[in-house]
Amino acid sequence: MTTVRLPLFPLNSVLFPGLVLPLNVFEERYRAMMRELLKTPEEEPRRFAVVAIRDGHEVAPSAPGMPDPTALPDRGPTAGFGTDPAKSFHGVGCVADAATIRERPDGTFEVLATGTTRVRVRSVDASGAFLTAELEELPEDPGDEAGALAEGVLRAFRQYQKRLAGARERSLSTGADLPDEPSVVSYLVAAAMMLDTPTKQRLLQAPDTASRLRDELKLLRSETAIIRNLPSLPASDLTRGRTSLN
Repeated sequence: MTTVRLPLFPLNSVLFPGLVLPLNVFEERYRAMMRELLKTPEEEPRRFAVVAIRDGHEVAPSAPGMPDPTALPDRGPTAGFGTDPAKSFHGVGCVADAATIRERPDGTFEVLATGTTRVRVRSVDASGAFLTAELEELPEDPGDEAGALAEGVLRAFRQYQKRLAGARERSLSTGADLPDEPSVVSYLVAAAMMLDTPTKQRLLQAPDTASRLRDELKLLRSETAIIRNLPSLPASDLTRGRTSLN
């Protein structure tokens, strides 16, 4: 078993391989992380791991009213995650490769990263200025009939898009052809669907591509049926996650 140690960035959302992740970094622990990543030579990947928060706060209370008016200030690498932060996170996350790390004059950072590889969290270290984790890379096995399942998922996803566009009375076209590689299809659809974090986490940690596609096919059929009866829904971007308020 090969492991790697990387900085750990917990979020209230799930990052999938191929998903673009914009970050607005203002907490000191994550600013320290970005300063450390900037020490990496430009020709080498600037990588960190993103995990979804199971129990805790993405932004720690730094003053009354931030974000809870009754909360007391909480600082340090584990702020908002309790005494054992590993228990606050889901066990499978995704490595992010930061293509852009731009420091603003006020010391905050604008970051644009892309998910690359699924990883399992083996341990979390809170001894430094920011969390780091020992991570095991997870292989992406195709499973049985992944190709045929991907075709079915793409058909169902296009129908889902049409229903969603109808509910919004606007087009949700990406302006580009959808992929046909099964694992890419599975991650794109998982990222694009309007699902809660536990469901997206379940899709991320599926044992193989075929299992993820089967789950998505059921979800797409169910969600499409629901949309028929709803007057409006929020818009979704297919490859870009929301900007985190970290």
